[in-house]
Amino acid sequence: MRLWLLWAEVVPDAPRAPNPLVSLFPLVMIFGIFYVLMLRPQQKAQKQHAAMLQALKKNDEVVTSGGVHGTVLNVKEETVTVRIDDNVKMDVDKSAISRVKKQRGEGAASHA
Repeated sequence: MRLWLLWAEVVPDAPRAPNPLVSLFPLVMIFGIFYVLMLRPQQKAQKQHAAMLQALKKNDEVVTSGGVHGTVLNVKEETVTVRIDDNVKMDVDKSAISRVKKQRGEGAASHA
């Protein structure tokens, strides 16, 4: 019986499993890097685009997502009337406005 006790003291303990939090750390780091490099800039750009659409005014020069250049004649809740040429007007969805070339506004046009 004493021999058994001596052998039990000499045999090392079985290796322990690593902490599960240590194995999740690389995944958390990958998600953090993904968020900082991709998701956050996209959210910022979406907020800037929404603010630009809210600030649309009459006489602003805009470019649509289809590449059509024109001047805003009327801003409605969901659509914008854009003058493309002298007698050509087009209603486009607000979300189709990709950028504003020049902001003139109503006040600036009347003073010019």
